[in-house]
Amino acid sequence: MQSGTFRGDLWYVEFEPSRSQYVEGLMGWTGSEETLQQVRMCFERKEDAIAYVEAHGIPYILLQDATASRVPKSYATNFLRKRGL
Repeated sequence: MQSGTFRGDLWYVEFEPSRSQYVEGLMGWTGSEETLQQVRMCFERKEDAIAYVEAHGIPYILLQDATASRVPKSYATNFLRKRGL
């Protein structure tokens, strides 16, 4: 997965796994009997996501993403001589 910022304004509802995973003996694949960990629902607004989980009685924890602080640079800075070399 890449750390792009496209569609960063969406709110997601993801489910925590309640059962542990197991390793399949023949091929060594990881498996689980729970399918909820594959579900990821997205909402346009935070209020819509909260209303959905409260209406269905789903316990939730609200996590806010940390905003990335980026320093704007130009392409030419890649070719500047670095000090100390």
